[in-house]
Amino acid sequence: MVELKKRWRAWLRAIHRDFGYLAIGFTLIYAISGIAQNHIEDWGDVSFKATERTIAMAAIPATTPEIVAVKSVADAVGMGMPTAHTRAGDEIRLDYANGSKATAILDPSGTTVTVQQHARRPFIGLANWLHTARHKKAWKYIADTYAVLLLYLALSGIFMIKGKLGLKWRGTILISTGIAVPVLYIALAGGPDSQKEAVAQTTTDEIHSVPVGIGPPSAKKPETPTPTLTPTPTQEPDVKGPGSAVLVPLPPDDDQ
Repeated sequence: MVELKKRWRAWLRAIHRDFGYLAIGFTLIYAISGIAQNHIEDWGDVSFKATERTIAMAAIPATTPEIVAVKSVADAVGMGMPTAHTRAGDEIRLDYANGSKATAILDPSGTTVTVQQHARRPFIGLANWLHTARHKKAWKYIADTYAVLLLYLALSGIFMIKGKLGLKWRGTILISTGIAVPVLYIALAGGPDSQKEAVAQTTTDEIHSVPVGIGPPSAKKPETPTPTLTPTPTQEPDVKGPGSAVLVPLPPDDDQ
């Protein structure tokens, strides 16, 4: 029992080491996908690679049944049957589950198919998919296990080393610095409510900067000036025929 008390730091370091090895794969997934999601506004969605290609195929007569025309276009595209399709005039649009789209322009001389394909990138696409555990029942518990591993690595690292390199000096300074960074950012940035107000103010400024007549439909339109009535000279009675309506000015009041 006494020997176990003396060697508790050795056990702490050994478990810390093994948990660190176990967490390497998870850390790579969450670190790389986290950086990619932090820069979606700069880099766009890096999970997919977008390509566009054009296919020329034999003409599809206008009298061809829709299901037959759709199958002909799908066979030319080569991505299997679509999850949804629409036909509007001389166009046939195919939608696929992976986000790809195909648009066929039917012409008596031939059919042109434009395919906009979205292919998930091998690593970063899957890492971004795993980053959010919502709607993934099994992965949700695996992600919780990884979170517990991180908690152990963080807490056990506090007590692994004693002396000036531990909590007595260096460890305390580094831990305090790590805690101070997010606290200072929240204090200086004002928190999430301040960010919402800044976004709303930016949107308001953009609306106000739009010239009159170019803004959104809800923008207030300039009022139409009220036309000014100009008195016309008194006309003589129309004597061309009976039943004519004639306006005769009234004599002035005696009080004026």
